[in-house]
Amino acid sequence: MAAAVDWPVYCPVLPDGWFVENGQYRLADGGRLEIVYQGPQRATITLDEGAFCTIQGGCVPPGDDVGAVAFDGQQGTLVALDDGSWGVALDREAAISWLLIVTGLDEATTRSIARGLVAVGT
Repeated sequence: MAAAVDWPVYCPVLPDGWFVENGQYRLADGGRLEIVYQGPQRATITLDEGAFCTIQGGCVPPGDDVGAVAFDGQQGTLVALDDGSWGVALDREAAISWLLIVTGLDEATTRSIARGLVAVGT
């Protein structure tokens, strides 16, 4: 995927106990990648990347913006989602954007995961 699109494809660096639950991609219309990781105690990480969002506001689920968060050296926005999960949005309203959703983990761990994302294929 990273070789086929002109935007950075990110991958989280996760400790033992995590695995890919499912994923899908497409190259049409700018490209899109969605991958879901399952972790200990049923924690999940979902990462949407590319041209996955066409609505104003950036497709971030409802919640409150908490502030800035590092996203592989860039500045994203941390969102405390209404369902108790955490969201990290990068380039939220752009044609190409990234959205990390973390469920079952705390804010500090979410920040660490976002900070540790690595661009692959660059």
